[in-house]
Amino acid sequence: MTSGYEPEDSAASGTPHQPDPARGEEPGASRTERLGPKPPRLNNPVTAGMPVIPPPGMPQPGQRPQGVAPGMPPPPGHGPFGPTGGMPIVPPPGPPPMAVPARPSAGYPHTGGFPAVPPPYSGPPAAMAPTSGSGGRAPKQHLAVLATILAVVLLFVSAGEAVLLLRLDDRLDDANTLAANTRASQEQQLADLESRTGDLERRTIDPAKVAAEVTPSVFKVIAKTGTGTAFAFGEEPAGGGTDFVTNYHVVKDTYIGGGRDVSLERDNKRYTAKIIFTSEEKDLAVVHSVERFPRLSAARGAAEPGEPVVVIGAPLGAESTVTSGVVSALRNTSEGSFVQFDAAINPGNSGGPVVNAQKLVVGVATAKVMDAEGIGFAIPVSVVCETLGIC
Repeated sequence: MTSGYEPEDSAASGTPHQPDPARGEEPGASRTERLGPKPPRLNNPVTAGMPVIPPPGMPQPGQRPQGVAPGMPPPPGHGPFGPTGGMPIVPPPGPPPMAVPARPSAGYPHTGGFPAVPPPYSGPPAAMAPTSGSGGRAPKQHLAVLATILAVVLLFVSAGEAVLLLRLDDRLDDANTLAANTRASQEQQLADLESRTGDLERRTIDPAKVAAEVTPSVFKVIAKTGTGTAFAFGEEPAGGGTDFVTNYHVVKDTYIGGGRDVSLERDNKRYTAKIIFTSEEKDLAVVHSVERFPRLSAARGAAEPGEPVVVIGAPLGAESTVTSGVVSALRNTSEGSFVQFDAAINPGNSGGPVVNAQKLVVGVATAKVMDAEGIGFAIPVSVVCETLGIC
């Protein structure tokens, strides 16, 4: 440690220099004077320039004395690195230590280095009053803005849904239109197919199949003066039973003679029937049986030349006789309209049905050319329906 300056030097004390004979100075001899004080003298030359190590129990360099708050100056006799004992402390080599500012306590003002003391408890904090002078208008304005934004969003959503619904309606209309067109096309194709099938059936006939379905409706008629053929036809009468169609000339003698009863025979079974209607002009008659038999139906259109047909009757009394041929022509004569066909018929076929490939009646066999073969005539079914009113 240093012990300060020694005031023995006259230059340091400021007094004039006097020669000292004891030192061998001669009076009047000159001496060079120093311009400044002497440098401090170290008591221990070994420790010169080395840092001072404080004794145990004393604060280390850079450590604040106990009881001194951060930011406060050290008490007298203390340097920044500990007690000095009235002498300055030589800091260690290197940059001086940086002071760490004290953090203010949360919720309290800065203490300037003194310990923070919380204020006395004064109860729960009072409600914060609005800082603006609007009296609570700011939250209402925020709600208004939020409501406006929501309204705009809802408007856009509604508009989007409306557009979507319009598109769906358009697609539904397109789908319905496509379905309707497809259905119409399919119906037209079905109609064309049925027409072609009908044409094919009209051109192709299976006489055996037709006869098997038609024969149960065809009977031999036994009148007063002869025999002929009759077939169950039309709708079921109001009083029940079955109506049969035949030629007037088959029952003419019985009817003119006042009789009304005739017999119907098939498969060796005989049934009684009564004459209920006659038309001499159209050569048609209707007889009724109380029994119920399967009935034939009328064809929808007129027969066409070249159309195959089947004729079932009782020629010369031979019941359930089947012949087949085609429609030869449609004839309009002074005696009326007739369907000409080439299927073989003979006396006893009169009143028998002429049917097509669909098992529908196209005419009633009524006559033939006696001096030729394959020239027969039938009353068109349209005339039968108009005359009898039972189709």
